[in-house]
Amino acid sequence: MNWLPLYHRSNNVKFIIFGGGQVAQRKVQTLLKFDVDVTLISPKLMPVLQNLASEAKIKHLASEALQEHVIAGSCVVAATNNSAVNKSISQWAKALTCPVSIADDPLNSDFIFPAIVDRNPVTIAISSSSESPALTRYLRNQLDAALPTRIPQLANFVSRLRKSIRSSVENTEQRQRIWRKLMSSAMPNLVLAGKEDQALVISDSVIADKEQLGQVFLVGAGPGDPELLTLKAVRLIQQADVVFYDRLVSPAILEYCNPKAEMRYVGKAMSDHAVPQEGINQLLVDHAKLGKTVLRLKGGDPFIFGRGGEEIEQLAEDGIPFQVVPGITAASGCSSYAGIPLTHRDYAQSVRFVTGHLKDGTTDLPWDELIHPQQTLVIYMGLTGIVHISQQLIAHGMSSDTSIALIEKGTQPEQKVYTSTLAGIEGVISTNKISAPTLTIIGDVVKLHKKLIW
Repeated sequence: MNWLPLYHRSNNVKFIIFGGGQVAQRKVQTLLKFDVDVTLISPKLMPVLQNLASEAKIKHLASEALQEHVIAGSCVVAATNNSAVNKSISQWAKALTCPVSIADDPLNSDFIFPAIVDRNPVTIAISSSSESPALTRYLRNQLDAALPTRIPQLANFVSRLRKSIRSSVENTEQRQRIWRKLMSSAMPNLVLAGKEDQALVISDSVIADKEQLGQVFLVGAGPGDPELLTLKAVRLIQQADVVFYDRLVSPAILEYCNPKAEMRYVGKAMSDHAVPQEGINQLLVDHAKLGKTVLRLKGGDPFIFGRGGEEIEQLAEDGIPFQVVPGITAASGCSSYAGIPLTHRDYAQSVRFVTGHLKDGTTDLPWDELIHPQQTLVIYMGLTGIVHISQQLIAHGMSSDTSIALIEKGTQPEQKVYTSTLAGIEGVISTNKISAPTLTIIGDVVKLHKKLIW
């Protein structure tokens, strides 16, 4: 490696920047974030730089007598639009042993500017050694999106803890053990969730070497496409020691899990429950009591026909710390990927979600309530009963010509969309091998599918 990454105390360094254009502006704006003393030398300045100079945030010298402004010990940036001038600046500066950065000329530069992810007081500097600025920007954007916004609060919380631990624990090795336990406990995630009081209780318990409860993350995995996971979902998925996942969680999403995690399938299909719901509830409690970080991963959103409420009721009763991360529910994801807006000014002013599979296994829905003009019906888990549902809707007054769509494996590469009418859906079912997961949408908005599919 040709470039050594270092962090320099900003109040001990002065920068002299030659240039007044966009490149100089980018350098100035970066440096001012760190309260660096900046002097800008250029006969003309862009408006933003003029404002900074008038506000005394930077010093400005308009002289073209470049050499007299190069002060030994300063860092020099040559950012004019003239390569010959930049070369002259570099020669003068190096003669005075000043480190130089030349715009678009890393080979003749002594230092370069990294891309920065800023979560003050945490900063991450990224460089491709000037091989590819586009790659550097891409990596910065990826890291910036992945890092929680409350990293500053976590850094400040940890800083306060550090002072407390250093004053109360003399042995260095013991302090290191405490920090390893703290950073793998529920503490960081509680701080990131804004629950610093709970995080402090956990921290005090770790420092006192008391037995620790684990934590449970109830996470919505969305309808199938892994890119529809929320940033928080991905972060928590990667931290789990043990994962309890459902039938509707796609294999691509499971790839995000910690490779060392214990994977436990607890999926349910009609008359085929790998683990009864009560058993799942207890498994979450038992593993959390062992001090493990437990991930309960559910397709869609855990609070929309996902029985997530039952699971966290049990956790709350047993005093287990938990977090709930909503996911994109199948209705939103599948309808979007099928080009079927659930509401539309010309077709539907309301939408209703119902389950096609009730607790007792029937499809005895409140039919009269479902028969409304300009309303979209979304039926979850309704594939096996869709013919009966269609017949009942017609019997209770819905037009037999009402449009219906079946979206099989929505948002995934294997997605298929079947459209028909209430009267014709039985024929579609009989002539196609449609399998779960399949979402049903009923209403005039289905007519937009062929026009809006993408």
